[in-house]
Amino acid sequence: MQKLTEDDVRQRLAPARLIAALESAFRDRYASTEIPLRTHINLDSGIFLLMPCYDRAEVALGVKVVTVQENPAHPEERIQATYILFDPRTASPRLIIPAKYLTDLRTAATSALATKLLARQDVATLGIFGAGRQARAHLRVLPVVRNFQRVLVCGRTRAESESFTKQVSGEIAIAPADAASVAAESDVICTCTTSSIPLFDGNLIRPGTHLNLVGAFQPHTREVDSVTIRRSRIVVDTYEACLAEAGDLLIPMKEGAITREHITADLHELASKKKAGRTTLDQITLFKSVGCALEDLVAAEVLL
Repeated sequence: MQKLTEDDVRQRLAPARLIAALESAFRDRYASTEIPLRTHINLDSGIFLLMPCYDRAEVALGVKVVTVQENPAHPEERIQATYILFDPRTASPRLIIPAKYLTDLRTAATSALATKLLARQDVATLGIFGAGRQARAHLRVLPVVRNFQRVLVCGRTRAESESFTKQVSGEIAIAPADAASVAAESDVICTCTTSSIPLFDGNLIRPGTHLNLVGAFQPHTREVDSVTIRRSRIVVDTYEACLAEAGDLLIPMKEGAITREHITADLHELASKKKAGRTTLDQITLFKSVGCALEDLVAAEVLL
């Protein structure tokens, strides 16, 4: 049995390689993979999640154990995770991985895959809501699939946004912005927050925009309003999980703003070309992710 450290994961898990592995998995392996709905257990301090995955064709088995704290001492410690990759024949552990960065990167890599398959080729501005680990991961990974010229960031406060942009400034021009500016000026928008209510007015989004929604994962929480959902062509990571957990979709359904048929495709159908992604340049496309255990299994296999 091998054990890795967070530093090992950061050094070995290259974004481009992970994006390619995820695309291959959702295209070719999804049909042979068993992905139960994750187990949710409410704790006094937050939520405990159990995320198993078994690929019968590739003979691969793994599970991620996650805690999401409601009031962590430090925001960066809100999510704690460990991944165990097993020998599927004996159920003995092969690899144990601290999975905070693994979770950050596989989430951003899945957003990048959706962006590759859905966003226009001529996008120039990336907008990020959030200023934590997921925001940093998306900032690192999204430029792998599109050539962005600038990045706009909106944290919870102006000071948080400014601090974030100073910490991560690099080759791409990056600036703090308010929510309305990010919504109205971005070609690709990533929502990477812990917000339980909409972050911006959906009427502000320009035709042709692509959105990746990754923050909300409970039926009563959402990062975008019903206007955004109603205006968008929607793709999900998996139907079953999103229809059970994604408040971004479930709340508009309950309101009557959309129906189940408004969800166009899942990531398997998109990657395998069974269904079309963007069909016009002025279409608003939206990828909703609540997290899929196949993504964790693929990341662990890359590390192995």
